[in-house]
Amino acid sequence: MHLEKPLCFFDLETTGTQITSDKIVEIFILKVHPDQSTEERYHLINPQIPIPAEASAIHHITDDMVVNKPCFEDVASEIYAFIQDCDLAGYNSNKFDVPMLVEELRRANIHLNPNDINLIDIMKIYFLKEPRDLTSAYKYYCNKNLDNAHSAKADVWATFEIFKAQNEKYLDLPKDLKELSHMLRADKSGKRFLDLNQRFYELNGEFFMNFGKHKDKSFKEIAKSEKAYFRWILEKDFPADTKRALEDALKLIHISA
Repeated sequence: MHLEKPLCFFDLETTGTQITSDKIVEIFILKVHPDQSTEERYHLINPQIPIPAEASAIHHITDDMVVNKPCFEDVASEIYAFIQDCDLAGYNSNKFDVPMLVEELRRANIHLNPNDINLIDIMKIYFLKEPRDLTSAYKYYCNKNLDNAHSAKADVWATFEIFKAQNEKYLDLPKDLKELSHMLRADKSGKRFLDLNQRFYELNGEFFMNFGKHKDKSFKEIAKSEKAYFRWILEKDFPADTKRALEDALKLIHISA
């Protein structure tokens, strides 16, 4: 790849996924110069808010590890100086890492405009060059071309064959459909989504909101501060499955909407 200026590959570990309220706890930057020489920068950062257990379970960074580390504002100028006049690259970086970095820099009164630089999201290249549609999956798992794609009959038979091939390839897939369904309704952090639109989730026996102003707050916490929010959801134009999931969860924890 021809570089006219340095390209900084970077990754963040954070307290969560909310751009405006969560904080960075770790940053690593690899700067690749036009002559292909490299430099590195690394910081472990005190976010000045508790690191949730579910976040620590993913990146293994705990409150004790950062208690004596600098906060982001202390290292913001150094980070910005290192990436200034560079393009940025990462994996899923356009959706998460770049917005999070921009937000943290803004809090430190440093303004990075993503429109002024080239942003290279490696995940987008991956999805662009390795499509994840049914035709591509059929070719990958079954080594067959899907004729008559988007006819219901052809798509269903291809899906069935793919499922059989996946069971042969991934021997650790649960053979029990209930167990497999339960696994597919969860994400890597252990959140089990209650509805198909993933508006609510269960974690460690507690129910949480997954959108809006109460995102990542427990139902019990919301019930104490704004119980009417549940009624608002039930009366608004949300899918029936989402309303059903909310009603079922509220019944289980004895909260009336």
